[in-house]
Amino acid sequence: MNLELTIEQLKNGATILYPSDTIWGLGCDATNEEACQRILALKNRPEDKSFIVLVDSIGMLEKYVPDFHQVCYDLIDYAEKPLTIIYPSAKGLAPSVLAKDGTIGIRITKDPTCLKLIRSMHKPLVSTSANLSGQANPKSFKEIDDSIKSGVDAVLELRLEEQMTSPSQIIKISLDGSVVVIRS
Repeated sequence: MNLELTIEQLKNGATILYPSDTIWGLGCDATNEEACQRILALKNRPEDKSFIVLVDSIGMLEKYVPDFHQVCYDLIDYAEKPLTIIYPSAKGLAPSVLAKDGTIGIRITKDPTCLKLIRSMHKPLVSTSANLSGQANPKSFKEIDDSIKSGVDAVLELRLEEQMTSPSQIIKISLDGSVVVIRS
């Protein structure tokens, strides 16, 4: 499916399969609870597991994360590879993207396709691995389970032959600036 049609579907609550800045992802408008619930069901994922959300800029991050330590700005600026930061709280996002404790993992993407999707929707994009819960992350489009491919509303058919093997780094930052590395 082409990018423009995918964007229109996202605006209308669709779920998509797309190449992200790290691995193949399942996505939807991160403010749309119904779409997020459909991704949970498709992955057969426990509801207590949160999603990673992609934003296009610091400005969009600040819109959805009311408070975070200043060190986050430096971490974002100096990250050499995709970095997801778990923030203490968020606002304006679908409840199912948040962890039970109210925290949220957000990454500012630099991927041109992801940026186009986010900027065209004017909203953050869910980015969860395109696998069934408990299974390994697929390294290429052909490794994605057929039930995932047929279960989404749209497949963004870009970079189909590309090997994607590196999920993002994940760190958790509290309001006092303490850092915990979740995945390096």
